[in-house]
Amino acid sequence: MNCGLPDSYPSTIDLPFNRAGLDAHFQLSTADRDPGTPGVWVILQGSSLLIKATTSGPQLPEGDSPILTSVRPPLYIGDWQEQPCRVLDISRQAELPPDFQTISLQDRNPQLPPALLSLAGIAQMILHWEKTSRRCSHCGEQLVRLPGEWGKECHNCASRHFPHIHPCVIGLIVRGDEILLVRKPEWADGRFGLVAGFVEFGESLEEAMEREIREETGLQVNNLRYVGSQCWPFPSQMMTGFVADYLAGKIKLQEDELAEAAWYKLDQLPTLPPRRSIARYLIDRAGDYLRK
Repeated sequence: MNCGLPDSYPSTIDLPFNRAGLDAHFQLSTADRDPGTPGVWVILQGSSLLIKATTSGPQLPEGDSPILTSVRPPLYIGDWQEQPCRVLDISRQAELPPDFQTISLQDRNPQLPPALLSLAGIAQMILHWEKTSRRCSHCGEQLVRLPGEWGKECHNCASRHFPHIHPCVIGLIVRGDEILLVRKPEWADGRFGLVAGFVEFGESLEEAMEREIREETGLQVNNLRYVGSQCWPFPSQMMTGFVADYLAGKIKLQEDELAEAAWYKLDQLPTLPPRRSIARYLIDRAGDYLRK
């Protein structure tokens, strides 16, 4: 597998963290199906992956775990290249072996093969579910695993719980030969992206997109069309991408959400999100939607 991410993607399905580029290497399974035989390790330290550097590129550790202490016991998540694959969550203070290094999954271009990056993303989502599903949200009792599933059950009140994937919307707004770019207060100065947000109760994806645009920028849009989606494991979102045409209004920022917003021509763009994101996928294809 090549190291580093490509400069472009044929479709949103091919973006990192989606399963399309991973299924040839990985078969997801459930923790109760651990075969108990040696395999490989996805070792996560926060949002960084521990890898072994070799002459052929980064590799997952094999055999015994190189880390003896962890936040919780190892968890089997499936088979990676026909070997049992287990995820290990280690503390930020854990001492690393000298021949290993960590690579952040949130780097602009993490030097990992796309499939390995996506595997680490799935592992991070599973860890997030494990951390947030220890006890029943109805009665507070401890949850137990459902056989053959990632869901869990409460033996006290019989309620069942399943992994929480949070739906989000993100949209490219076009006006004539310009696109709208925004910057959140926590982002680096000069770095811009797209309007995005979580879906609320009772909303369709389209309604959520129109509301987020209206609330954050004061603008009205129409001709909303779906482009694609991307799994986003920070910690557990599904990003749904749209393109919309500007209809009316002047920019009026929701200041607790945005620090800046402005219209840009494609030959005058500021610093953009990394190419591994659906935000950049939409921006890179803006020319397909602008008025000719």
